[in-house]
Amino acid sequence: MEPPLSSLLDQVPLLHSLVDALGSPLNVLLPDRIAENAERFSGVYRKHHLTGRVYFAHKANRSSCLVRRLSAAETATVGVDVASLGELQHVLGCGVTPDRIMATGPKDPEFLWLAARTGVTVNIDSPGELDQLAELVGKFSLPRADVLLRLSGFETATGPGASGVKMLSRRSRFGTPLREVSALLDTVERHQDTVRLTGVAYHLDTSGLVEKATALEQCVAVMDECRARGLDPRVIDIGGGFGVGYLADAGQWARYTTELAGAVLGTRPALTWRGHGYGLRNEGGTLRGAPALYPAHRTTAGPGYLDELLSHPAPSSGRPLGALLLEHLYDLCCEPGRALVDQCGLSLARVLDVRRTGQDSGDLLVRLAMNAGDVSLEEHGVLVDPVLLPRTGTAGTEDAGAGEPVGVYLVGNLCLEADLITRRKVFLPRLPRTGDLLAFANTAGYAMDFHAHRAQRQPLARTVAVQRDGDSWRWCPDEEYWPNTRPRGPVS
Repeated sequence: MEPPLSSLLDQVPLLHSLVDALGSPLNVLLPDRIAENAERFSGVYRKHHLTGRVYFAHKANRSSCLVRRLSAAETATVGVDVASLGELQHVLGCGVTPDRIMATGPKDPEFLWLAARTGVTVNIDSPGELDQLAELVGKFSLPRADVLLRLSGFETATGPGASGVKMLSRRSRFGTPLREVSALLDTVERHQDTVRLTGVAYHLDTSGLVEKATALEQCVAVMDECRARGLDPRVIDIGGGFGVGYLADAGQWARYTTELAGAVLGTRPALTWRGHGYGLRNEGGTLRGAPALYPAHRTTAGPGYLDELLSHPAPSSGRPLGALLLEHLYDLCCEPGRALVDQCGLSLARVLDVRRTGQDSGDLLVRLAMNAGDVSLEEHGVLVDPVLLPRTGTAGTEDAGAGEPVGVYLVGNLCLEADLITRRKVFLPRLPRTGDLLAFANTAGYAMDFHAHRAQRQPLARTVAVQRDGDSWRWCPDEEYWPNTRPRGPVS
């Protein structure tokens, strides 16, 4: 954890008072941090002498305060990537101008129409989507729409030199396969009166530098083909996937994954509920499968990963990818989601009760006033323990800091066996008590609201924005945050 998130977690009375007033679960966001993260990405652009735009992938977090803070960013090189009609309407209402919005993802006619009507750049996923957009522009006499062509199915050389064995990058249901790009460009030329090609794009569901480097170099080749046809594209969009480092200690991560393997094999006591293996399994004493876990410790992530990618040699030419873009005078766009909201927020949950199971194991269960959809870290394979925030100042809590470290399972408030906040045993400094809070740090990226729901009419988590005010903190409801006014909530 880094400031200001680490500083906020020191404000235990403030966090308890927020939950007392607004309920559990509660999401707390730090909008100023997203502007700092965007500036770090922009700094990588400057290091490589590149121009372009950093688009926040809005699907990572649905709050208003983060988007409004970006809308007021000091630099116009920051925008927002929207993947639905609702997200586009939200972003426009938050003050982001159309020239700073990219429309991606699967698009229905309403989404396409509003994007075209407002002048948003459309990241085209298929030839059919391009036809549909062109028809809407012509039918409603709209200005030509700026489009990027999203590509997939890149080939990677696995042998020495360019003559090595060719293998396709991992499969994706998004984008037009590279082998069909000529037909796609034919479609662009047919619709030149309604669309304007501004560039090409890709998004690979991998952290592998080689695959991403291959895709970027092959996008440069596609841009060359566009220019040979008389088109004038200028942008290459490399999507997201820059990652977050959730755990500072690499040794902790290595030890945990080793012990998890031992638990699956039965060579040590269980670490998970009912032997859950996170993708690992015991087949006759042999460990099989692969851990379906997010790499909690990453040596490079976020802006550092972008810097590493741009410094990586292109597979064919050997030129650094940043230099390759610069030599061709192409702008670079990217769409970080999780990486742009790194350290931007936390999720709070009140402890409802603590009990032992009636089984022989006698496992300790801590029931929280939240469910697995409210903090879906494990849904994304992120294994990070929460921070215990004791309830102080009430009868019987004078020794709130006392006690021995203990392993517990965190369970949710749904009448459902599968409602586990953690499938793994979580180790806390002491046994929680009713009324304590657990703070799940760094949840703003996908974990905070991506899977939230109202099952059993349980309330959705409310969200607040907090800002430093000298030595104190101010807060306001997420929907009431505006970057030109100071939060009006009480001072801590």
